[in-house]
Amino acid sequence: MNKTFVSVLGRRWRIALKVIPLLIAILGVKLMFHWIGWEFLSLNPLFTSLVAATTFLMGFLITGVISDYKESEKIPTEIASSIEVLYDESYIVDKNKKSEVARDFHKFLLEVIVKLNNWFYRKERTRNVLDTISSMNEYFAQFEGLTQANFVTRMKQEQNNLRKLVTRIHTIRETSFVQSAYTIVEVLSFFLIVGMIFLKLEPFYESVFFVALVSFIVLYMIFLIKDLDNPFDYKSYGETGTEVSLKSLHDLELRLKEKIIKKWTTKSGQ
Repeated sequence: MNKTFVSVLGRRWRIALKVIPLLIAILGVKLMFHWIGWEFLSLNPLFTSLVAATTFLMGFLITGVISDYKESEKIPTEIASSIEVLYDESYIVDKNKKSEVARDFHKFLLEVIVKLNNWFYRKERTRNVLDTISSMNEYFAQFEGLTQANFVTRMKQEQNNLRKLVTRIHTIRETSFVQSAYTIVEVLSFFLIVGMIFLKLEPFYESVFFVALVSFIVLYMIFLIKDLDNPFDYKSYGETGTEVSLKSLHDLELRLKEKIIKKWTTKSGQ
């Protein structure tokens, strides 16, 4: 129970914990500049316009990133569904023809899941995963003599779907959303925080409060947008925080193992 609570707490506050050291440094600089009298900026409409521009651009970025993120959430489930369809089709061949090829294909599907999980954690190259998916053709060629053509056609469709999904994930991982937009947001955020440090606002504790609040929000949003931009970054933090859940794949692996073990147990009993 305690481990679960700590795990949930860590996922929820991971970005905030990354921001806090930067926030402490900013407040330290603010205090130092106040003591030596370097606060020379006054609050004016141009400053509030800078805050509004930064907020607008962050809203633009997070809207685009979230739309891609919501699409990415579906991909592991679609991968698991395609693999399970392949298992079901080959199970029918095994049931009707008692085919050793179908049983070998079941074990091969388990290997595909393991390789995919390793690939998500960047322990496998994309090229190797695509080659593994292409190697299903060896089994399909043998299935053609054991079952109807439409069965093999459905399996080839799921193979093609797997290939598309893997390529889509690779594209999402290797590209970022509008790099120039990131640049302008980072530049505006930098000048906004610098401006808050040099801003003279009385009483002083109000100035410290607003510097802390604005800096925290700006920095948190930058980290959050970058985190959402790559929802498949399992190598750094595992399946925590904003990464897309791989639970559907893990559950499928367990189900296939149980089915295969049950099948071999039944066969041994006979």
